[in-house]
Amino acid sequence: MILSVPTRLTAALPGAAFLLLAACATSGGSPAARAADEAAILSLLEAQDTAWNQGDIEGFMAGYLRSPDLRFASGGNITRGWDETVARYKARYGTGAEMGTLTTTDHEIEILSADAAIAHGKWQLDWQGEQPWGLYTLVLRKTGGEWRIVSDTTTAAE
Repeated sequence: MILSVPTRLTAALPGAAFLLLAACATSGGSPAARAADEAAILSLLEAQDTAWNQGDIEGFMAGYLRSPDLRFASGGNITRGWDETVARYKARYGTGAEMGTLTTTDHEIEILSADAAIAHGKWQLDWQGEQPWGLYTLVLRKTGGEWRIVSDTTTAAE
């Protein structure tokens, strides 16, 4: 049986509509929802900068999922677990004013689904008379209505 062009298009419309809806469902929903999620993640990143610059390592770590499954990779090493990551930060940077001043820029946030996102950016630290900098990639999950970092890969440009 040979179908005319209008008949073939009509037959294809339900499948195309399904694919369009599936794409929207897997990419984080409506544009308004995506914008709200991007704003929430940016707010989390800005709150981390503020906490760091106030010498508040626990406040900085509030952006991470408090879980033994947290993954932090930097300097060729992988640290697993929230408590272990806090201990690593304290051992490396101390606490209070000795932590220096952190600035993050060039934020790129991509919402992958209603509960998953990736954030990329640049960091710079004014610390002990030096200004190390590099890039980061964060994997975030939305749990209990809150975005939290579940994996952090940070590289230094040096």
